[in-house]
Amino acid sequence: MPLIDPTGGTCSIARTITALGDRWSLLVLRESAMGTTRFSDFRSRLGIASDVLTDRLQALVDRGVLERVAYQEEGSRTRTEYRLTEAGREFQVVLGALGMWGREHLRSEIDAGAQWRDASGRPVRVAFVDADGHVLGADDVEVSRR
Repeated sequence: MPLIDPTGGTCSIARTITALGDRWSLLVLRESAMGTTRFSDFRSRLGIASDVLTDRLQALVDRGVLERVAYQEEGSRTRTEYRLTEAGREFQVVLGALGMWGREHLRSEIDAGAQWRDASGRPVRVAFVDADGHVLGADDVEVSRR
């Protein structure tokens, strides 16, 4: 069985990349994690074309990462906002890991990226944790096939 599966069929990493791995989908999920819910806000914050945003939002809804929720402001028609599902909220750990890696290995003079914090406001990090709750370093973890 190949480790890299371009169809996304057998490898969970390949399936995830196939489903969620394009730049715009990841940036929509980042914005969602920071509380953006409305189409116009996604468009203005990301500078994304409306047709591309429509496509990405639909794909994320179809994959169960976002859900559509109707809302209506007084005196206006009913509109749709997009909220993270449980699966979308769980994906934040992936975004956090990408951000951590980028800050460390793709340094920039200005880093305006997302920051994850605990309830008291202290920064948190993504880590491998063993069954006993011990944080492991990258050199202490092996990757293998099932």
